[in-house]
Amino acid sequence: MTSREQILSKIKTHQPELTSLPAPLTTVPGTVNLIELFSSVLVSIGGAVVEADSYEEIKNYIKQTFKDQKRIISTLKELADVSEQGWESQDPHSYENVDLAIIQAHFGVAENAALWITEELMHQRAVPFIAQQLAVVVKRSSILATMHDAYIRIGNAEYGFGTFIAGPSKTADIEQSLVLGAHGPKGMTIFLLP
Repeated sequence: MTSREQILSKIKTHQPELTSLPAPLTTVPGTVNLIELFSSVLVSIGGAVVEADSYEEIKNYIKQTFKDQKRIISTLKELADVSEQGWESQDPHSYENVDLAIIQAHFGVAENAALWITEELMHQRAVPFIAQQLAVVVKRSSILATMHDAYIRIGNAEYGFGTFIAGPSKTADIEQSLVLGAHGPKGMTIFLLP
């Protein structure tokens, strides 16, 4: 018997006892308020939450809060009268001066305030990463409890590009000092709709 065969023989005779798989992962208890959890986590990572009852409320908020912004783009037709039109087919380099980009998310995750956004909702992949400020619209009913729930929701969906975005860009690499807007949007506002 070769040394290889001896090693494999010993491994076969000294196998650990089989154990059953753990129970399927479960979500957080139903008593947790997902909107409150999502909002508190988002604020703790530098974002802002605005609960709105309609697109009209969102428009008014944008007009007041971002009135000094020169270039506002949106992928939502409901916000067309407060944003630039015809920007979608331009060269991505032309977005370098976008002050505010407003997009929609498929859903959010309460445990880490991440939002699932695919290319179809961005129109251009660069949009959520190149704008000075990012605003995302998501329905309250689309807030899931955990990332486990998120991956179940995504399932086998087909998409060209998708990403989870949580809060404005940030880094703490230098002297462990948190810097917001280091390599992307300086601020992120989430509009929660019914």
